[in-house]
Amino acid sequence: MNRWVLAAEVIERSAMRYTPAGVPALDLKLKAESTVMEDGQPRKVSLEVKAVAIGEITRSVNALVLGEPVQCAGFLTTSRNGKGLVYHLTELA
Repeated sequence: MNRWVLAAEVIERSAMRYTPAGVPALDLKLKAESTVMEDGQPRKVSLEVKAVAIGEITRSVNALVLGEPVQCAGFLTTSRNGKGLVYHLTELA
């Protein structure tokens, strides 16, 4: 199963664009910081991830204020150029 849930904040958001099929899409960058347990020890982790919202969810994502905390869910896939990962958002909580 490819499902990823992340508590993060939106640190960048591009202008709304449309796919060749006319579906709305938003490109984002998310930042997450937390403390996790690894081998019984707490570890501070921080990451930035490229994300995209496609379709109906773009309305909710476009309304988010930069820096506002958000919990999102979706799936990971490779980017179009095959270099790196992109987090496709499917839900906001």
